[in-house]
Amino acid sequence: MQKFLLLTALSFFTAIFASAQDSARLNWQGAVVKSPDAGMTIRARAALPSGAFVYAFADGEDGLEGLRFYVNDSLIPQSSLVIGGLQKNIQDPIFDGHTKKVITDSLSVSYRLGTTENAEGPFRVRMEYELGGKGEFIPEEIKLYLSPEGKSNTAALATRVLIPTIDIKNPKTTCGTSTGISQSAEESSRGLGSLFLLGFLAGLVALLTPCVFPMIPLTVSFFTKKAQSKGMGIRNAMLYGFFILLIYVGLSLPFHFLDTLNPEILNNISTNVYLNLLFFIVFVIFAFSFFGFYDISLPASMSGKTDSKAGLGNIAGIFFMALTLAIVSFSCTGPILGSLLAGSLTASGGAMQLTAGMAGFGFALALPFALFALFPNWLASLPKSGGWLNTVKVVLGFAELALALKFLSNADLVKHWGLLKRELFIAIWVIISAGLTLYLFGLIRFPHDSPIKKLHPARIGLGILTGLFTLYLLPGLTNNPKWSNLTLISGFPPPMYYSLYQKESECVLGLRCTKDYEEGLAMARAENKPMLIDFTGYACVNCRRMEEKVWTQPEVYRLMKDSFIVVSLYVDDKALLPAGKQFVYKGKDGSEKEIRTVGDLWATFETENFANNAQPLYAIISTKEELLTEPVGYTPSANEYLSWLQCGLKEFNKGAP
Repeated sequence: MQKFLLLTALSFFTAIFASAQDSARLNWQGAVVKSPDAGMTIRARAALPSGAFVYAFADGEDGLEGLRFYVNDSLIPQSSLVIGGLQKNIQDPIFDGHTKKVITDSLSVSYRLGTTENAEGPFRVRMEYELGGKGEFIPEEIKLYLSPEGKSNTAALATRVLIPTIDIKNPKTTCGTSTGISQSAEESSRGLGSLFLLGFLAGLVALLTPCVFPMIPLTVSFFTKKAQSKGMGIRNAMLYGFFILLIYVGLSLPFHFLDTLNPEILNNISTNVYLNLLFFIVFVIFAFSFFGFYDISLPASMSGKTDSKAGLGNIAGIFFMALTLAIVSFSCTGPILGSLLAGSLTASGGAMQLTAGMAGFGFALALPFALFALFPNWLASLPKSGGWLNTVKVVLGFAELALALKFLSNADLVKHWGLLKRELFIAIWVIISAGLTLYLFGLIRFPHDSPIKKLHPARIGLGILTGLFTLYLLPGLTNNPKWSNLTLISGFPPPMYYSLYQKESECVLGLRCTKDYEEGLAMARAENKPMLIDFTGYACVNCRRMEEKVWTQPEVYRLMKDSFIVVSLYVDDKALLPAGKQFVYKGKDGSEKEIRTVGDLWATFETENFANNAQPLYAIISTKEELLTEPVGYTPSANEYLSWLQCGLKEFNKGAP
């Protein structure tokens, strides 16, 4: 059993490395051929290097699974395969000299499909196996895309990706817009500043939690009293704050490596169904922890180890004190950090936005330690710890529940489950908001709440605000577009067309639209209108804000409805493409990418044609597939967006017959 677990672990890590390096040692060739009786057979063959062999047959004694053969993701039983090659029995040192039957020299695999009527193809073939020889045990996975004889190849059957006539560097006109791709660096800078501020505000909220607030006077007093001089006490406290900032910024660094490997990876992470479901569950668990039903913390051994090192040399000891604070306060800061992390990854700026948010959070936590070290008399003005800190935690618990619903909604939208329609989402928010209102007015209590003798004015004020917010949400349950478009929370609920009420179409705001480029091009040519390409996402918050705040403006809506064909391409759509349209795309830079889902196709389409992977992104394309003006991203100004539309339409009309 130990050897089996060791081999499993070895296989796992080797597979990751092999995948990252694209270094399969066997070069496979495959084909789909007709059999004499009109059936069809998939055949694949590979030559083996000298001294190498394949563990092609299952062996339960040592946990060998043999060769695994998949067709369109369905595992074919080994009994249905014909595995050919020179078979040989060896005394394998990897398995303590046990006898293993292996294939040497060359390996062939055949699988009979059936009649041609049931085997239209193309076929996505995947093989997994272990390669041995010279003391090695190397798991490999290869993929083949095969078409029956006489049919065109898979890539030709798929929707086009690269459109040669779209020249991102030379649009027909620039329209003098300030929101085009050329301004992306400026936009990114503004976005980083906003996220730093958001992180800073989140850090200020974290300061008011029971895990952090009592630590402020305790830690500052420790530095000022233990130091040999006032200057040294100030220096140590400021160094302590700097290390807090450094620790939280450091948490974002791994995402920069992911972002470098693949520019789409952060978007894939943020829209991953299982990750969103995990976030949903974790946030619900954190919410009930904030309510006081149980406590969540990192292992005591972890905080014990860091705390024991806090007495090391001066600088090292201060660093471990900062690390100890980060660990012991996790039960309060973890949910807030989770919200910040998930919110940053759904934005288009990649890992830098996450770093900006984490820097703001760390700076807010570090700031009071530095300020109170500089002005120790301020410590006397701090409110005493008490029941109000638990109130802050409970309020955060309600906020966590509301945020948790967003992650469930993301998973529901990208998988088209239809579980959480817009009105149901808003109804649950109404219940959460009403519950918070009742709590603030003392009508609901939680386990760690102190008896309320008199409501504090701040609590009454916040209760009134949440009560008004509850009333604001109620029209969102109706089918009236004017009432149900809740602009204050646009981007959080599902889009308005994702509704319990019957809608004429799934187009945003009932516009003339399609979700397929080729279909949009055909519609544009038939009606002699330009295409408005809308690169969007089901989980894209800024996309919903544009649709619900900018597109709804009367002049913008009228122009889009009368003069454009809207082509909404969802880059996070997890629906599988038909088997005949799944293929491996070779990009302009020579890299290869597997196109399996609708989102894969449109994300690659955007990257290849517009050198951008941000959403939203808007482009105006003529019926000749030419870029009429510079694409724009998130444009919260309706007037600016309208001017851009008008400019693109004017350029289209210039070339109209």
